[in-house]
Amino acid sequence: MPKNTSKSAPKPSKAAAAKSKKPYLIGAAVLVAAGVLGMASYQASAPDPKPTVSDSASSAASDPAAGAHPELAKLARRDAKDPLAQGRADAPVVMIEYADFKCSYCGKFARDTEPELVKKYVDNGTLRIEWRNFPIFGAESEAAARGAWAAGQQGRFWQFHAAAYAEGAKEMGFGGDRLKELAKEAGVPDAARFAADLDSDAAKAAVKKDQEEAYALGASSTPSFLINGTPIAGAQPMDEFARVIEAAAKK
Repeated sequence: MPKNTSKSAPKPSKAAAAKSKKPYLIGAAVLVAAGVLGMASYQASAPDPKPTVSDSASSAASDPAAGAHPELAKLARRDAKDPLAQGRADAPVVMIEYADFKCSYCGKFARDTEPELVKKYVDNGTLRIEWRNFPIFGAESEAAARGAWAAGQQGRFWQFHAAAYAEGAKEMGFGGDRLKELAKEAGVPDAARFAADLDSDAAKAAVKKDQEEAYALGASSTPSFLINGTPIAGAQPMDEFARVIEAAAKK
């Protein structure tokens, strides 16, 4: 029986439901395609014996070209100065990752799979990874997302990401003092600036922008991914990501 590889959000509040309906993406074609990620997220977080991913996401693994949606590929920002991204801005393949620092499966992906993807595809210029903060588990999720963004303002996002997803880090929580400890562990040079950025309107706006993008896609669990417009839901094995990345690179 397949294991659940993503973590779903609690039942959303009315405000969250309103967010999910916000027309962030323009055009009927995008909305239709976005439903694929929403269904994949639902199936990934559904209890056994349901499959881990939807039929669309599963077929993407065996035939990635069939699951690609060009309109969703346009969500890649390709900003060379984006501190929450790694890899060449002009890489042929962009993987957008929607994740929460309180999500156990996101942590598993960050520790077990992402380093392999970086070594195999980012380092040779094939892949770019763009992070999107998608906090779905309450106030500490939101705070960790803002902390990650604040660390990014000093060029230490990925170091903060590694510290926050280290084995056992989630269990220590993401309160104010803990976020400062993570920033120090990540090598953030200016603690005062980090504290100011953490609670700034800019941090809140940046997190909200990413969160609304995910809601507009219909994503309901973390982690969720788009690889050149092909959806993948959950912390799937390395082979699943490799198959989609290599197919996208050839295309």
